[in-house]
Amino acid sequence: MKKHLLFTLLFVVLLGITSNAQEALFRAQNIISPEIHPDNSVTFRIHAPNATAVQVTGDFLPSEKMETPMGQMDGPGKASLTKGENGVWEFKSQTLKSEMYGYSFVVDGLSTIDPNNPFLIRDVASVTNIFIIGGGHADLFKTNDIPHGSVTRRWYDSPGLGMDRRITIYTPPGYENSTEKLPVLYLLHGAGGDEEAWIALGRTAQIMDNLIAEGKAKPMIVVMPNGNVIQDGAPGEGSKNFYKPQFMIPKTMDGTYEGAFSDIIKFVESNYRVKADKANRAIAGLSMGGYHTLHISRYYPNTFDYMGLFSAAIMPREDATGKVYSNFDETLKAQMDNGYKLYWIAIGKTDFLYNANKEYLAKLDAMKMTYTYVESEGGHIWRNWRVYLSQFAPQLFN
Repeated sequence: MKKHLLFTLLFVVLLGITSNAQEALFRAQNIISPEIHPDNSVTFRIHAPNATAVQVTGDFLPSEKMETPMGQMDGPGKASLTKGENGVWEFKSQTLKSEMYGYSFVVDGLSTIDPNNPFLIRDVASVTNIFIIGGGHADLFKTNDIPHGSVTRRWYDSPGLGMDRRITIYTPPGYENSTEKLPVLYLLHGAGGDEEAWIALGRTAQIMDNLIAEGKAKPMIVVMPNGNVIQDGAPGEGSKNFYKPQFMIPKTMDGTYEGAFSDIIKFVESNYRVKADKANRAIAGLSMGGYHTLHISRYYPNTFDYMGLFSAAIMPREDATGKVYSNFDETLKAQMDNGYKLYWIAIGKTDFLYNANKEYLAKLDAMKMTYTYVESEGGHIWRNWRVYLSQFAPQLFN
């Protein structure tokens, strides 16, 4: 009798545990967040029955000023959710333009991801959820039913930095089965980024696949190095393994990276079928990567025919004493005199680097150096840099 009673009690307990687990499982599955409506408005939901206040923060909302290591900049706005039945909080946005957006929740002051959206992205040390509104330019950011290229992570020897380093390389559709030599775009990340930034945040593979499929860009190899010279690979991917990524890392803008950049070119031209001449090399980058682009292309003045400065930092800081930064005017003139096909500069109107870029344009005007200038809305954000890549790439190697 006692054994039978004990068995019954265990059965009831297990049944309760199983029922609660299933209830939690199915409750989570039944919450759709984000829900994109036919008019491109979006509803966000989170189950937080004990919370007293819930907000959503993201770049789909009007921006707010925030303090950063680079000074005051535009940051994602916030909106309050309304608590409904069963402890589910909701917020419905206005109709959104075509774009890839990032967002997260703030529950009683604690930032958290959306547990119902498994699609995440890391920017420096911040992890946010993402979603795409199609029907416009953001269709370039989608994986569409077209031929696809390959993305590989390779390790290359860098004698200039004294280590093997990790690098991300995109090869276009059909590269593996072809004998054709291709041009190369070297695409550089900004401060806090690494060799994962352009492929993840920048959607480089999707953009290139779509542009090539539409006949808007030539097939090309895209090389995305790590610009942080004290790292051999991105946090979690290099020999230091798991540690918190930092925004500014020592030696990133002191000339070391620019001076050793020929190691990357040598690796690519020794391991890939490429057209190894100036007419078939391009270099571009965002923010710190734009800074690197400016100085690499000037330091190696007869190496690239195409340069792209996306929201670029411009002049060296006072503590930057590397050889790369000496004779700035003379080497820039040498770059101009050697000739090139495109010197492309883009910046957002509210970017904190806007004035520095305008001053640089005045310098180029004074020396009669030809360039193409694009001015967009918005500030120092990935939303601009993805668009800049989609505008820049079709102009290459024509």
